[in-house]
Order: sequence, then C-alpha cells, then structure tokens
Amino acid sequence: MNAAGIDVSSRKSTVAVLRPFGEVVKLPFDVRHSAEDLAALAAQLKSIDGETRVVMEHTGRYYESIAKVLHEAGLYVSAVNPLLIKEYGNNSLRKVKTDKADAMKIAKYALDNWTELRDYTPMDTIRYELKTLNRQFQLASKQKTATANNLIALQEQSFPGIRKLFDSPVRSDGTQKWVDFTHDFWHVDCVRSGSQNAFAERYRKWCKRNRYQFSMEKATEVYALAKSSVVLVQKTSVTKTLVQEAANQLTAISRSVETYRSEMNKLASQLPEYPVVMEMYGVGESLGPQLMAEIGDVRRFYSKKALVAYAGLDAPPNDSGDVTGRHKSMSKIGASSLRRTLFLVMTVYLQNAPLDEPVYQFMDRKRAEGKPYRVYMMASANKFLRIYYATVKAYLESLEHTA
Repeated sequence: MNAAGIDVSSRKSTVAVLRPFGEVVKLPFDVRHSAEDLAALAAQLKSIDGETRVVMEHTGRYYESIAKVLHEAGLYVSAVNPLLIKEYGNNSLRKVKTDKADAMKIAKYALDNWTELRDYTPMDTIRYELKTLNRQFQLASKQKTATANNLIALQEQSFPGIRKLFDSPVRSDGTQKWVDFTHDFWHVDCVRSGSQNAFAERYRKWCKRNRYQFSMEKATEVYALAKSSVVLVQKTSVTKTLVQEAANQLTAISRSVETYRSEMNKLASQLPEYPVVMEMYGVGESLGPQLMAEIGDVRRFYSKKALVAYAGLDAPPNDSGDVTGRHKSMSKIGASSLRRTLFLVMTVYLQNAPLDEPVYQFMDRKRAEGKPYRVYMMASANKFLRIYYATVKAYLESLEHTA
C-alpha cells in the first residue's frame, strides 16, 4: 500500500509517497495547481504498484481543486482535519516546519490510520454554491451590523432617539423604514422647522412615495421627539453628507444580505432534504438554508456523534487516574459558522417557548437546574443537531429505497 501525503499551499503543493516501515517511494516534490500538472500528478500516482491513498488537510478552499481532480481520476482521496495532523507524531524535541517535512508527516499519518481514512466525496454543485453563498451572507451580515451601528451613532448626534420609534422589518429589497426616514429627515430641524400639521402632511406624502403605512399617531410622536431633542451637531451640509451616505451604505449592504438570503433559499429548495428540514421547529427560510449549507449531506457523517463533533459541541472525556472530570466544556473545535447558526435556532426556541417541543423541554429542564445561559443554549443545540441527523438521514435513506 502507498500513502501519498500532500501539503497544500495556495499556488503549489508538496507531495511525498511512503510505504510501510518507512520505505520512501517518492521523495517530496512540488506540483503547481494547474490542470496539466494535477493531471500529471494523478497519472504518476496511479502508475505506482499497489493501492494508493492520497491524504491532505482540508484547510481553506485550496485543497478542493486538487481533491476534485485526483478523485475524478479514480484515486482514493481523504481530506483530514488539520488538527489531527498537527497533533500526530509530536515525539521530537526539535520542531521542523517545512512543506517537505509536512508532506512526509501527512503520508506517515495516512499509513498509521489507513483503515480509518474516509473517502473524499466532492460536494455537488448545489451544495458547493450554497455553502459559498452562506459564507458571503455571513460576511455581509457582519458588515450590515457594523454599518447599522455607525448610522445609529451618527443619528444620535443629529436626531437622537428616532431609531426607537420605528420597528418595521427589512423588506425583500433591503430597505427599512427607519433607514429611509433617516436619509430624508437627517436632522431634527428637518422635522421641527415647521408646524406639526405641516410635518404630518410631509410625512404622509413621504410614506406614500416610499410605500410605507402612514400613521398620524407616529407623525405626532416623531414631531414631539424632534421638538424636545438636544442635538450635538448643527444642520449643515457636512452633517447631511455623513448621515445620508451612512444610510446609503446600510441600504446597499442590506440589499446584498436579502439577495443572498433569497438565493440561498432557492438553491436549498433543490436539495432532497429541504422539505423535512423546513418542517423542523425553529428553522425558517433563512436559518434552514444556512443549516443545510454548513452541515452538507448528513450521510457523510458515520454517526450523530461525528456531526456533533464536527460542530464542536461535544464534551471530550477528561479523566486521569482516579480523577473523573465532571465539569466538561464543549470542545469548540469545529465549524464555528454552524455553531453560530445553531445558536440562532436556539434563540427562536427560547423566544417562542414551544412547550410541546422536545428541544425546548430539554432547554427548560437545564434552565431549571441552574445551568448558565450559554451552557443550556449549547447543550440544547447539541440535542437539536442529533435530532436533525436522525431525521434527515432517515428521510434521505427512505428516498433511496423508494427510488
């Protein structure tokens, strides 16, 4: 048997091939990430006598093109968690960190863990695009939060407290009432410079023009706030530019977020598990596709424990001698994006308190035991993930049997 260890970099990779008992089949050599060089590597590895397994770390996105080419060439490819490689073979006092040394280390790991290696299965186009969209969605969501905080900070100087008077949700095109209002009424003097009736009429026309519901009561509240507000900045062109540009930035980013959200739902609806996932409590058209994007095909996990470990929600044993660890923390070694999505799902449970749902019953029981907030939230996420695994896997297997 031959173990090919590949240390992946951005533009090239280093490959080493070993056999048991330290026999070196091929000394470490570099391969560029071009179609020709990767095809030549596949042919070279296939020409070696005996079974050959290729092992690499699934770090970032660089490894995916290499794994795809080698897999399609008919080679057994396994993408391993980089932490496993890092912790393997640390039996030397001398630390050596080079691409060649890493390739040899990966090849040795492959030989020692030959039977435990799992074959790499390339994510199909829909799942790949869904995961990419989700990463862009999360990045845009972070930018939206930062931009919203920036607008609120500017708003507190020119029209303090106005944000709290509007609670309309974000529309599908990314617009939101408080942001649009702030853009057009960027300073208290834009409201209080005239009479209350004059502002109410302007506000009515503004609502009609922007397709928002008009309320005389709301107009009265806004005018009263403007009259009583103490502002830190004057009504100048500089203030207008600062506030309106911040509002424009927030609307643009919000539009991107809603576009990503819509596209993710369209893609996710093409996956076979979409109906059963969307029926789960706490999962809607936003969180459902996010879960499916981060988990992928549940059949790639050999058990629910493997999925929980992948999410970093497991609590590894911590025993030594006669001492048994009782207070074990979750590992957090896993997909942080998945943990974030699960936390949002648990927030839905907490806010709505569905008494007939097993996950909420578990959550409520942990709260009654006096567990801290993050502890019972993540413990509930663990339970939810196990239910997700069992439900979705059973559904997919039933589809296979009926096909």
